[in-house]
Amino acid sequence: MQRRDLLKNLGVIPLAGMSVNGLDITPKELAVKRNLFEELGVRTFINAAGTYTFMTGSLMQDEVVEAIRSTSKEFCLLDDLQDKVGEKIAALVKSESAVVTAGCFSAMTLGLAGVLSGMDTKKVAQIPHLEGTGMKSEVIIQKGHNVGYSQALTNTGCKMVFVETKEEVEKAINDKTALLWFLNIQSDQGKITHEEWVSLGKKHNIPTMIDIAADVPPVSNLWKFNDMGFDLVCISGGKAMRGPQSAGLLMGKKNLIDAARLSMPPRGSTIGRGMKVNKEEVVGMYVALDHYVKHDHAADWKMWEGRVATISKAISTFPGLTTDIRIPKLGNITPTLHVEWDPAKVKISSKQLQENLRNGSPSIEIVNNGENHISMTTWMMNPGEDAKVAKRLKEEFQKAV
Repeated sequence: MQRRDLLKNLGVIPLAGMSVNGLDITPKELAVKRNLFEELGVRTFINAAGTYTFMTGSLMQDEVVEAIRSTSKEFCLLDDLQDKVGEKIAALVKSESAVVTAGCFSAMTLGLAGVLSGMDTKKVAQIPHLEGTGMKSEVIIQKGHNVGYSQALTNTGCKMVFVETKEEVEKAINDKTALLWFLNIQSDQGKITHEEWVSLGKKHNIPTMIDIAADVPPVSNLWKFNDMGFDLVCISGGKAMRGPQSAGLLMGKKNLIDAARLSMPPRGSTIGRGMKVNKEEVVGMYVALDHYVKHDHAADWKMWEGRVATISKAISTFPGLTTDIRIPKLGNITPTLHVEWDPAKVKISSKQLQENLRNGSPSIEIVNNGENHISMTTWMMNPGEDAKVAKRLKEEFQKAV
């Protein structure tokens, strides 16, 4: 039997182990791959927008997927795995300790829970009902950092205390103050710098925590804030590192990580019982981090710039339209293409363009920045998708001029 004949007839061969002209045929080899997105009627798209949770973050590296697959075949003790993985991760990010959490939001809740309870298991079970427990109950944050993510902290039962200056921090600190929390993505919206925040914490012996959820690249941010002296650092795993979208990292001082883990599964009767991370995600997160730290980031940057140039070149000649490549100063620090146009010359709104790209083929997601202003990144694209985005944008602008 010729190979082409064998392939032609696979559809009628029963799914059982057999041999055809000396070729071993197994059920695994005969299985037809299911396109589950198509089967479920779920739209997929080219991601020219970035690592947004509602867009399911990023795509996992092949090494991560294989780590998840391979570790799904055997059992282990969850705490033992977290111990061993935590040691490896801590070495990579230059912290005393680390643990894989159910995302950055979870890392913040668990980190603060550890600060509140210490190693007292009775207190662990009392969170978030803090009144009458003797536990502290206030977290100080800068007003400019209050953009909603602090909900992860109020989940512990703590109250947020808002400040603007170092003097206000000094006045706000009292015997109920549990934590000083800093949001890196909003650091330019506050009057107190990272270093000043850490210094205030050390002066008053109050732990400091920083949220850097989407703030790599650069890769150096993985250890920058540990080196700076923050006691706890929280980050998402399913963005630039391309680990499981449902995973994150809590890293920092060992005594605080140990205490945070008392509120994590496999323990029950805790605030974090529902923040479960399975063994596959724990290993997948480690593999993603290890790959990311050792990766050639300069080569990635050059590739992203090339993709942006492809898109920019395709549309930059339209009258009344300008393209500009900008690098964000804080989170998602990648080459970002901004496109703006004169509505008198290019007769399409940003919203309509966004809808046309979303509903077209292939479906493409971009960022709508206003009436006549869109932006896009290329770091979440697969090879060749930049050319497809360039083609579709050119088609839409040609119809609009």
